[in-house]
Amino acid sequence: MPELPEVEAVRLELDPYFTHYRIEDVDVRRPDLRDPFPRRFRARLTGQTVERFLRRAKYLLATLASEETLVMHLGMSGSFHVSAAGGPLREIDTHDHVIFRMSSGAAIAFNDPRRFGMMTLLTPKQLAAHPVLSTLGPEPLSDAFDAAALARVFRGKKAPLKMALLDQGVVAGLGNIYAAEALHLAGLSPSRAARTLVTAGGEPRESAYRLTAAIKQVLTRAIARQTVKRYRSARFQVYDREGQPCLRPGCGGTIRRRTQAGRSTFYCPRCQR
Repeated sequence: MPELPEVEAVRLELDPYFTHYRIEDVDVRRPDLRDPFPRRFRARLTGQTVERFLRRAKYLLATLASEETLVMHLGMSGSFHVSAAGGPLREIDTHDHVIFRMSSGAAIAFNDPRRFGMMTLLTPKQLAAHPVLSTLGPEPLSDAFDAAALARVFRGKKAPLKMALLDQGVVAGLGNIYAAEALHLAGLSPSRAARTLVTAGGEPRESAYRLTAAIKQVLTRAIARQTVKRYRSARFQVYDREGQPCLRPGCGGTIRRRTQAGRSTFYCPRCQR
């Protein structure tokens, strides 16, 4: 499943084709994706101008002039394909399930072979009460996510550090791959208790500063890579490198894999403490 950097790369690609343009028509080629499309989906979108095109965690959100929000999720295999005005036309694929035709002349097709993706339309009230979006923690690349924010949620938390980071109420959108990468960059064991990053008085320890900085650095680098290589992973430091040498200069350790809550965690036992 695409993680935050992949979704942000998609947002950056689509933003120039959505924002400030009117949706002239929507070709809805099946009744559902993961779930059925909402009532009057095509009619509620047609003629609406997209005022903002945002990402929240792993969701894409198009804010419309009607004040409704088009919420989209890529699922396991979803992707967007843009045919820009004046450019080469792309033939409609069997798995192109929704095609947006914009006032700019661009056609934006959502392709999803496995149909685990999602699209819905929410009013402001529905958006505020959404069972996932309303419970998310701060965006990891925002100013709201810092060592102090981490300390507030980690104080007294006995859960292993890796599992605590995957709690979307702690930090929005951080997934399995980049949590492992950030922990390695920060030199912190995935099995270490989250509360050890906080003093008895509730202040962030130096390790909390290292971790928040590492999360931001890992995600920023990954987004830069993904804008060039969508859905392709560049060389990771630990993820999927079991049995290979640690790439930290002077470490000399070997990457191991362990299972935490049914998910693979990759780490170096020598330099991550």
